[in-house]
Amino acid sequence: MEWVEFLKPVIAMLVFDALFALMTALVKKALADGLNHVVFIALRQFVAALLLTPIAYFKERNTRPRFTKEIFAYLFMSALLGGLCAQYLFFLGLSYTTATFSNMTPVFTFLIAVPLQLETVDVRSKAGLAKIIGTLASVGGATLSSLYKGAALTHTSSSSSAKGITSGISKGRWMLGSVLLILNCVSFSLWMLLQGKLTKKYPAVISSTAFMTLFSSMQAGVLALTIERRLSVWLLRGNIQIIAVVFAGVGVSGIGYVLMTWCIEKKGPVFTAGFMPLIQIMAALIDLFFLHEQLFLGSAVGAALVIGGLYLLLWGKTKEPSATALLPKPVEQDTEKKANFETY
Repeated sequence: MEWVEFLKPVIAMLVFDALFALMTALVKKALADGLNHVVFIALRQFVAALLLTPIAYFKERNTRPRFTKEIFAYLFMSALLGGLCAQYLFFLGLSYTTATFSNMTPVFTFLIAVPLQLETVDVRSKAGLAKIIGTLASVGGATLSSLYKGAALTHTSSSSSAKGITSGISKGRWMLGSVLLILNCVSFSLWMLLQGKLTKKYPAVISSTAFMTLFSSMQAGVLALTIERRLSVWLLRGNIQIIAVVFAGVGVSGIGYVLMTWCIEKKGPVFTAGFMPLIQIMAALIDLFFLHEQLFLGSAVGAALVIGGLYLLLWGKTKEPSATALLPKPVEQDTEKKANFETY
């Protein structure tokens, strides 16, 4: 039964990764088709809010905590970090470079969580070393698959097998795009850590996600109206733009973010962040099988490192409870003895 409970958040994150990878493929085409990325954020978050609000109202109306000013502040910052800033930096960064978008998220989450005592790591134990090595291996694999191509392992109409970063992008634009994507990772890491605190204060996961998507939709709407005064940018043109907005809203911002927030509640932000590099591997598989792009040696080796690193991270997390599970028992025994003593 312990393994069954452990596998639930693993499956939840694998579902989120698959949904995000599919969304990435759709959004690339929609943005190339002229969809404004800030408008896209506002619309997808609004679609998610429409989906989650009635579900949250009926499913959590008897268990939802009281909505206080503190909870409002947490949800507003959650929407700002995860709903607006992370997505805005992500899409803006992708317009400048093809560099990886999520490979640094586990590292930033880990580095911020440890000094804040949101994650404990004992470097003297096998579990602690496994978590560190697994995180670094996953990040290294995702970075390798992004920055190194190597020889082509499949044959398509494209004859390009150049090594290094995709040609056609100037060094200045690539540097700017890389900085924006790193800031995206920092923002998303801060969002995960914030969610770890929020889920303890407001454990109604569906309701908190509904509020977050509503607030971020309003924030993105204000930003879109500020930087783009033409109302025509809000009109969706063509099936690909409509499909991208609906899928991103329902699949990722709606279902996906509920699953990820639930996973953060159960296993913590560091565990959840460890799955982020898998998105890049899934996106590469979509490109290979559905968009018929080439598979390169760098992507294959990088995928192996990501999977191996994720296995180490999961192994380290499974060993942690065994080391701490017995800690509360002496306390319970002491309090029980004290209670028995007071009855005499």
